Amino acid sequence: MSRTPKLVALLAAAAVGLTGCSSGSSDSGASNEGGVTTLELWTHNGGNPTELAVNKKVVDAFNASQSKYKVKLQSFPQASYNDAVTAAASAKKLPCVMDIDGPNVPNWAWAGYLQPLDLGAGFFDKQLPSTLGKVDDKVYSFGHYDVAMSLIARKSVLTQNGIRIPTLDQPWTGDEFDAAVGKIKAGGKFAFPLDMGTAGTGEWIPYAYSPLLQSFGGDLVNRETYQSATGVLNGPEALEWASWFRGLITKGYAQQKSGKDSTVDFVNGKSAIMWNGSWAADAVTKKFGADVVFLPPPDFGKGPKIGGASWQWGMSSSCAAKDGALEYLKFSAKPEYYVDYATALGLIPANTDAAAQVPNFAPGGKYRFFLELSQKHALVRPVTPAYPFIASTFQKAVSDILAGGDAQKILDKAAKDIDNNIKSNGNYEF
Repeated sequence: MSRTPKLVALLAAAAVGLTGCSSGSSDSGASNEGGVTTLELWTHNGGNPTELAVNKKVVDAFNASQSKYKVKLQSFPQASYNDAVTAAASAKKLPCVMDIDGPNVPNWAWAGYLQPLDLGAGFFDKQLPSTLGKVDDKVYSFGHYDVAMSLIARKSVLTQNGIRIPTLDQPWTGDEFDAAVGKIKAGGKFAFPLDMGTAGTGEWIPYAYSPLLQSFGGDLVNRETYQSATGVLNGPEALEWASWFRGLITKGYAQQKSGKDSTVDFVNGKSAIMWNGSWAADAVTKKFGADVVFLPPPDFGKGPKIGGASWQWGMSSSCAAKDGALEYLKFSAKPEYYVDYATALGLIPANTDAAAQVPNFAPGGKYRFFLELSQKHALVRPVTPAYPFIASTFQKAVSDILAGGDAQKILDKAAKDIDNNIKSNGNYEF
């Protein structure tokens, strides 16, 4: 992303405003009493007791490991978390450490909420690339875990229909995938053989569906310049994707609006193949055992693609105790905590040393596929401050396409709206 003296000056001024408090002020995310600096840490896990318990474990271990700093954890419900951060930034009361949904990192860095993590060269060498929040080659955040989308099916259903079981090295082509779903449909056992999770809303839509668009050769924005969506979101490849996606509905392969819980429907035998995340692995394995197969997405011409990046940790620009925040983040990046998150949540460990210690994700483990799928095919959502607007625009476009609207007109409007948003924000120059 480009940089201009004007915006750098604006961000610098914002940073001065945020950090104008002394180290003894709670307005700067830290306070000092009796020689102990207390650092505020915010997380979105207020409604997630399992993950929150791991957050607390790391904080407690850090506090017990030394006497110079004390981290104070505050949790928020996920639905209100981003609003709380925005309000805190406006009031110059951001915490020192906070978690961020990966796709939002560029926007928060551009807005002046975050600063790069200076943890030394090579510190993240064993980190899964999709779990690093990088902007202009600077690391602003890192995550302990990731998730991976895949096709989930039953081996018995595929073999009964004479369908080849794809692998990471030999995924289905787009034509093979369509033929496979068509065969299952023709067999008559499934009214809708494919569940694409079309009841999902919000960030699910760009996370789940934009990788399929990218496999066709389109994208949400031109990633060379990040200045325009024209030609990539409304070009011939994007139109081909839209035609294929809507075709799943018109052919009766998938529902325009699926059931509320795709995993439950799959377990209950309502679908033969579903497009879902690694978080569904335990439930389907418990039901079908070795009959379950996890499959890469099809290659529609530009290789299989899945979304990368989940929740990550970063440091606010306003933190008055930067050294303490970095000490905590460094401490929290020990492999043992990656293991704790992966074990508690069943998610992909974001550190290769940790992965070797988690039986399900170690070489030969029953969920190793997801780690290798992420390593090979994960693509982070566009690394631009414009992403929140791009995401909401794409969500509307997908809904309209699935409803049978004119795909070219829908995508043309989406591309134009994104271009106008970028221009109206000074090209989001960093």
